[in-house]
Amino acid sequence: MPTNSAGSLAAFLRDRRTRLDPASFGFSGRRRTPGLRREEVAQRANISPTWYTWLEQGRGGAPSADVLNRIAKGLMLTEAEREHLFMLGLGRPPEVRYIGVEGISPRLQRLLDTLEASPALVRTATWDVVAWNRAAQVVLTDYSALPADQRNILRFMFRSPAIREKQHDWESLARFVVGAFRADAARAGAVSEVRELVDELCSASPEFAALWRENDVLSHGDGTKRLKHPVLGDIELEYSGFAVDGRPDLSLTVYNPVDSAVAERIRELARHSKAQVSSEPVR
Repeated sequence: MPTNSAGSLAAFLRDRRTRLDPASFGFSGRRRTPGLRREEVAQRANISPTWYTWLEQGRGGAPSADVLNRIAKGLMLTEAEREHLFMLGLGRPPEVRYIGVEGISPRLQRLLDTLEASPALVRTATWDVVAWNRAAQVVLTDYSALPADQRNILRFMFRSPAIREKQHDWESLARFVVGAFRADAARAGAVSEVRELVDELCSASPEFAALWRENDVLSHGDGTKRLKHPVLGDIELEYSGFAVDGRPDLSLTVYNPVDSAVAERIRELARHSKAQVSSEPVR
């Protein structure tokens, strides 16, 4: 008799196999049951058909992480399903794999846009900004005016004199940013992905290089940010960080003005910015 974990793994594999459409994978022929055949999954996963059959029967021993990854690919599992497969097969989640992000869902963008007085942005584990709202444009940075490969918070901090001038305590903020960036990259399995950026900043900024050598690791949770804004003057914002759908590769940060009068002025600036864009002629 299979153990409970082996039986659960077997049931999960059988269920996901029967959900796949053979025609979409180039398999033909009449079938008595829905989904792919066991040998077809084994072929796609590049493992022994006999061993895969044993796994679906709740025997054959614990599969390796490599085999589970192959099966996950063969069965076209989502990341959540792949994690569940590892929990059933090995009793632990898989090692984190970093997946680059092009953008966010329209639903999340609509959520950002409802925050008219609160700057909000979504960044990746490599601290590239991939989404923002109008309030973020008028208070923090007009990300839409920058090429996509330049929307990186580390580059802003260490390579932009204008951004540096807006900070009340640049040294403390820079130390915090480097420590939180290091933690985010490691948590998301993106250490190799940030190596080029780190090398670039170490060469361009002795201050970054010194902070990076200190190996500090910090958590980006919540706190207070003070800015010298060219229109709003000195302002204070409370910020909170959130995971996006529980994903380690995306983070949402919302900045809330401490002063209600400042909040109203941000709202007005954001509306004015939106009106300007709407009135521009189509080219």
